[in-house]
Amino acid sequence: MRRRALIGTAVVLAVVLAFGLYWFAPWRLLTNTTIDDALTSVPATSEAPSRPTSGAASGAASGATGTAAAEAVLVAEGAFVTHEHRTSGTARIIRLPDGTHRLEIAGLDTSDGPDLRVWLTDQPVTEGRDGWTVFDDGQWLELGKLKGNRGDQTYAIPASADVQRYKSVSIWCKRFAVSFGAAPLAT
Repeated sequence: MRRRALIGTAVVLAVVLAFGLYWFAPWRLLTNTTIDDALTSVPATSEAPSRPTSGAASGAASGATGTAAAEAVLVAEGAFVTHEHRTSGTARIIRLPDGTHRLEIAGLDTSDGPDLRVWLTDQPVTEGRDGWTVFDDGQWLELGKLKGNRGDQTYAIPASADVQRYKSVSIWCKRFAVSFGAAPLAT
C-alpha cells in the first residue's frame, strides 16, 4: 500500500513539475533574441501636420505638400519604463510617405518571456507596480508577437487603426496578463 502511495505521489509531482516548466518557461530568463530591423530616417525638423485618422490616407491628403509628402513623419514617441521586467528603449509611431503607419522600437532591451506581444493601448503609462496590469483595462491593439527581446524592431499598424487614440506601447505578457515595460506616446 505504501509503495502505491509513493508511486502516485511521484506521478503527481512529475505532472506538476512538467506543467510548471511549460507554463513559466524559466529558461527564457536566460535566453536573448536580437532583432535588427531597419528603422525609418525621419527629418529632425519634421512636424506631424494634422494626422489622418486612418493609415490609408496619404501624406498629401492630410495637408502635407511637396517634400513633406515624400518624407516619413514622426507622429509620436516615448521612452520605455520598467514594469515586471527591466525594460529600456524608445518607441515611436511613424507615418510613412505612402500614408501608412508603423511602430518602431529602437534599442529595446528587456527580458525574454513566454507569449510576449506588442500592444498599442489607450492607457497612460504609470511607473512601478501600479502600471503592470492596466493595459488590458481599456482599448488595445495587438501588433503581433514580440520579435525579440533586444534590438530594433518594426511593426505595421493596420490602416483601419486610428493612431490618435493610442497613448502608449506595452510589451505585454499575454500568458500572465502583465506588462514587462511600456512607453508613453507623446506628440
